[in-house]
Amino acid sequence: MKRASFTSPLGWVTLTEEGDLITSLSWGEARVLDEPSALLADAGVQLAAYFDGRLQMFDLPMSCPSTPFLHGVLESMMSIPYGKTKTYGEIANYVQGSAQAVGRACGANPLPILIPCHRVLGATTLGGFSGNGGVESKVFLLRLEGAAGLLI
Repeated sequence: MKRASFTSPLGWVTLTEEGDLITSLSWGEARVLDEPSALLADAGVQLAAYFDGRLQMFDLPMSCPSTPFLHGVLESMMSIPYGKTKTYGEIANYVQGSAQAVGRACGANPLPILIPCHRVLGATTLGGFSGNGGVESKVFLLRLEGAAGLLI
């Protein structure tokens, strides 16, 4: 397992690589000062480009443990274009589950930002966000992408 930390407008972000795949993104942890692998260095470059508004879609090999339901939720989140949003209910219809179960799956997303759970909203609210800073970070990411203008 390899790890590398990068600065972001939301604080430190630490990526984990296992078997040439990005497996997690965590927020606000202590910095990892090791020299990053080529994959983690590329991920850091892509994250910087995203936060600078120069990248709208990540091109990184990723993997996370998943059930069929969670896989459907993650797949649906990845299909949301930059600057757009879906509701928990819309994703629930796609995966044939409840909006609450979709919310729990979003909260369990091990690759926030890379798999854009911040683009999933409640029917009339922003919903929650498990990243460092909570809903304020979600608002920052949505504003960065120019999404959900009426809600924020």
